Amino acid sequence: MTTLALGPSWLDPELLLNKFGLIGLLVIVFAESGLLIGFFLPGDSLLFTTGLLVTTGVLDHPLWLVCTLVCVAAILGDQAGYLFGRKVGPALFNRPDSRLFKQENVTKAHEFFEKYGPKSLVLARFVPIVRTFTPIIAGVSRMNYRSFITYNIIGGVLWGAGVTLLGAWLGQIDFVRKNIEPILILIVLISVVPIIIEFLRARSKNKKAAAEAPAQTAQTAQTAQTAQTAQTAQTAQTAQTAQATPPAPAPGVDHPTQQLHAHRPQPGQPQPPQRGGRHAKR
Repeated sequence: MTTLALGPSWLDPELLLNKFGLIGLLVIVFAESGLLIGFFLPGDSLLFTTGLLVTTGVLDHPLWLVCTLVCVAAILGDQAGYLFGRKVGPALFNRPDSRLFKQENVTKAHEFFEKYGPKSLVLARFVPIVRTFTPIIAGVSRMNYRSFITYNIIGGVLWGAGVTLLGAWLGQIDFVRKNIEPILILIVLISVVPIIIEFLRARSKNKKAAAEAPAQTAQTAQTAQTAQTAQTAQTAQTAQTAQATPPAPAPGVDHPTQQLHAHRPQPGQPQPPQRGGRHAKR
């Protein structure tokens, strides 16, 4: 059977299965489920191709055994990722980029986990790249271990056994049997679609953020200028009010108006005798 692959030939699912067999399949599933270096491995297409090849007799292993071992490898892979995340902790978000590690992948997995919560462990199984980092993020966030185990098992079984059985079921169709090569290429294309969508979404988000940055900066500057103008006006008004208000008399000193009233006799009080003048008695 001639191998047709998209991308590097060593990532072709059929080539990997023919060369490494069931052991290689389990190692890849384990690595892609929870090891940082496994995010680029062909998980979905590999499981689907496994089901096809088991049904067509290319892989000489019972289907039930393959599905069981794949589920175990997937669950253990997530378990390893969770323990790694708990050990590393938040320092993972400060780790510099390298050839096999990109901080943006951690950020995407963290956003996915924050959005969907514990069920992200199930949903992320069907999203390339994200499924590798989600159990690690769960460990960093110190997710309840009992909840993690529950969702880990559910996701591992649905993904590991489900995709493999889907490939095995399609392998029983004559059309699929006679067109395995185009079917494998279609599988690879389908598995790449989520990656393309995520790439385009991230690119659109970055462009939108770059376009909004100048407007946001101008708005911030305008807000600061308005606040400064209001503060200046308030200061001027306070100073004007202070100038218009007469100073308060010192303690113990009567206001001149009060002194004037103090010297005036009140009604009913006797007038003080006047001295001197032409009306004074001699």
